[in-house]
Amino acid sequence: MKLYIVDAFTEAPFGGNTAGVVLLEPGARFPDEEWMRQLAAELRYSETAFVRRDGAAEFTVRYFTPAGEIDLCGHATIASFGVLYREGFVPHGTRCINHTRAGDLEVVAGEQVMMQMASPELVGSFGEPTQLGELLVAMGGLKPEQLGKWPPETFSTGLPDIILQVRDTATLHALKPDMPALTALSERLDVVGVHAFAIDPDDEYTAHVRNFAPRYGIPEESATGTANAALTGYLYHHRMIGDGARCFFLQGEAMGRPSLIQTTLQLKNGIPDIRVGGPCAIVVKGDC
Repeated sequence: MKLYIVDAFTEAPFGGNTAGVVLLEPGARFPDEEWMRQLAAELRYSETAFVRRDGAAEFTVRYFTPAGEIDLCGHATIASFGVLYREGFVPHGTRCINHTRAGDLEVVAGEQVMMQMASPELVGSFGEPTQLGELLVAMGGLKPEQLGKWPPETFSTGLPDIILQVRDTATLHALKPDMPALTALSERLDVVGVHAFAIDPDDEYTAHVRNFAPRYGIPEESATGTANAALTGYLYHHRMIGDGARCFFLQGEAMGRPSLIQTTLQLKNGIPDIRVGGPCAIVVKGDC
């Protein structure tokens, strides 16, 4: 097996969000699940992807955090197909099928890897004052007046995240979630975590974002493909963007690892088709 350490959503090493990528030998079975989890724990990145080739442009990818297997991971997918392109396994522009526990998704490999997400789905809201209050406490005692124009809602494009708008970037950068409380809330609502965002009308980004997922051992993540896809669905739901939209989200500023995540939205038979992606950089490669 070939092992790679890859920074996703950045063109240069030591930026973006790091993932482990393991390429299985042709025809090999996936290793034992506990072994894959232990390798992910040994690497200590938020996710490690294990990639098996099923055909010329068909792959099965399994994703592990140090705590266990998850259905899908955006930045680990970008890293995986970036490796497949850079190592010559697929040509530039190849439309690949990625079999995941979240479904079969199309991924276009190349200098910029773009992955298809599931159709955006509104999973839940925080209409009751008690529910909203619990969320605000979990976010470190956030005040109602510090929220943005649109209400907190849970959206999913494969993985559910609570999308939380705050009023400005200063509020966003000052967030200090209560991690035990956020973990408990995430478990009860069965969500990955909270994806907070703020819109600065004076810059070129669609939004500045921060992602908190302590339920999966990730206090904060520097680049999150699935959550930014969910945010794209949220923005479309609230008519902030429309058909043909191209979004650019800046994440990881508070961690000193700024990452630029791109998403696109096109209507197909009236249903939003969301793609998320960006470049990646291989930092280390070897055998395992």
